[in-house]
Amino acid sequence: MTWIRAISAAILSVILPGAGHAMLRDWARALLFGGLFALGIYFFVPTGDMMAAESMTEMVETMNAETSTVNQFFLMFIVLFAAIDSTFRALGFPPNGSQDTDGPTCPSCGKELDDDLTFCHWCTTRLETPEEDTETI
Repeated sequence: MTWIRAISAAILSVILPGAGHAMLRDWARALLFGGLFALGIYFFVPTGDMMAAESMTEMVETMNAETSTVNQFFLMFIVLFAAIDSTFRALGFPPNGSQDTDGPTCPSCGKELDDDLTFCHWCTTRLETPEEDTETI
């Protein structure tokens, strides 16, 4: 199940940087990558010339002609880095938990657990309840 989640986070990040992190509920990184990509589009892509185009093919041709290779590389770097980061975050690298928790922690995400629940309310991983010894005397 973790691989499906990691692959879907990577695909979403390729489509729109930050979307894979939003799926993982990592809101700060989602805003960071989404905002960085939006700023890159704002500064490096000639949006005024693209909006004047009459068709989608003219829009793409204008973007390819007017955007330099360095600017295209910068935008693709943001997309690639967002996809790689969201994939590793979905797989649990690095562990998100803090080491100074008092109670039990989730084996999947490492965050502190609620004793009353049978699942982690952070990453929705099902937890195995320890079976009590019911030995007969």
